[in-house]
Amino acid sequence: MQPDTVCNNTAENQLFLHRQLFRQGILKAKHFYFCPATLIFTLQIFLLMHRRTFMKDTAIAAAGAMILSELPACADSKKAFGAIDPATGKRLFFDISLAEWSLHRSIFAGKMTNLDFPLVAKKDYGITAVEYVNQFFKDKAKDTKYLADLKMRCDDNGVKSVLIMCDGEGYLGDADAAKRTQAVENHYKWVEAAKYLGCFCIRVNAGGQGSAEQVSDNAADGLRRLTTFAKTHGISVIVENHGGYSSNGKWLVGVMKKVNMQECGILPDFGNFCIRREKEDDWGSPCAEQYDRYLGTQEFMPFAKDVSAKAHDFDAQGNCTDTDYRRMLKIVKDAGYRGYVGIEYEGDKLSEPDGIRATLALLHKVGAELS
Repeated sequence: MQPDTVCNNTAENQLFLHRQLFRQGILKAKHFYFCPATLIFTLQIFLLMHRRTFMKDTAIAAAGAMILSELPACADSKKAFGAIDPATGKRLFFDISLAEWSLHRSIFAGKMTNLDFPLVAKKDYGITAVEYVNQFFKDKAKDTKYLADLKMRCDDNGVKSVLIMCDGEGYLGDADAAKRTQAVENHYKWVEAAKYLGCFCIRVNAGGQGSAEQVSDNAADGLRRLTTFAKTHGISVIVENHGGYSSNGKWLVGVMKKVNMQECGILPDFGNFCIRREKEDDWGSPCAEQYDRYLGTQEFMPFAKDVSAKAHDFDAQGNCTDTDYRRMLKIVKDAGYRGYVGIEYEGDKLSEPDGIRATLALLHKVGAELS
């Protein structure tokens, strides 16, 4: 992960230094890099090779010192990304975000709104990255005044918008070609909203009707077309294992391979591996066919662009009773993943705030053990 905030804060200094070095003939046009690691390496080499010339200009020296002190070294660029465990001070191999669905009861009850979400995440839980759910601002995707307000609240409080979870926009794997096209186009506004808010992706569903192979082909078609559009906006499209065929690891990986686009990936959810329920139209009915969650996550990780830490209940030691977080996070780490892990508490035994804090504490504890 590139430390974009640091880059933006020092861009003026970088430009100034590049210009001065270029005028002295030390840098050539091909050396005009703005990647932090490359810039630091280049400066270190030229400082050694042209120390006397370089230090003649004190302004250049001051700018160089400022950049070198503020930007991370190449080896440390990944380490700069990651949550800090408050108990040990360790930097985790992942950062932590909060999925808005963790607060769905509060939002549905009118205790808070989508506009309140970024500040609630920061103030109540110390989490500075958020994952929105589109149904909580369903009619605001094109409302620039509303989006500007939401973005301002994030910017004012140092909160990063990570993604928008999109539901209710049609089946991207619909057997009817016209309906599938409509579903693809229905997501365009969320791609544009995500871009405006500073998100890096939208989360979608790959549902449809028909056999596993038919839905796979149709979903790949819908995803490919949506991803092609999203790519022009610098946004990725990720699919969550969200019931039905999508909760079958091998099936969803097969869809990814058919789409075959870097900007299309997966959002592995630790808990959504029920392929079929006893009552098909009842999400809360018992699961009749379950896919192995550890195998599924392992299969998903090569395509993962975000991870969802689902939790429902905890034992006396603070461990999740549904998922072995040590085993699961080890799978995530071993895959080389260095991104966001989003808290999604869905339990009903603890209150939403207590459930979020319990999940956060568990991520800190296990993350520190593995980092």
